[in-house]
Amino acid sequence: MNKWLKFLGIMLLSFTFLAACGNGEEAEENEDTNTSVSTNESSGEEQELAEDEVRLTISIDDGNESVAEEVAQVEEGDILLNVLKDSFYVEEEDGFITSIERVSDDEEEGKYWMYTVDGEPAQVGAGEYELNGGEEVIFDLQSME
Repeated sequence: MNKWLKFLGIMLLSFTFLAACGNGEEAEENEDTNTSVSTNESSGEEQELAEDEVRLTISIDDGNESVAEEVAQVEEGDILLNVLKDSFYVEEEDGFITSIERVSDDEEEGKYWMYTVDGEPAQVGAGEYELNGGEEVIFDLQSME
């Protein structure tokens, strides 16, 4: 009986050790890619923004996949592109955003980064848009139609 208890104890410890090691490797792999994409399942309860804050949301395909979200402190007149770069890893070429958080546009599929402010499509580029504070800005990688 004593041998069986030792055997079960060793097996239990072994499984616990293996499970703990497996989770660490997966976390390291995710950390190396530096990209996290999840399905968009929000609770629907958004925090109220202060007058000196903007909510920046990064998504794919009209919000079907969430990439990242950040609430940033701003002053009136701050340029959206600068605030975006301060909050996320952004690549641009000739004034056009080509990648946010290492999620790149795709010319072959016709997918490009678009943005809205408070639900309205932008009329100027992110490098020209002046923030006032309190805005909800969504950058979405979507097909040009």
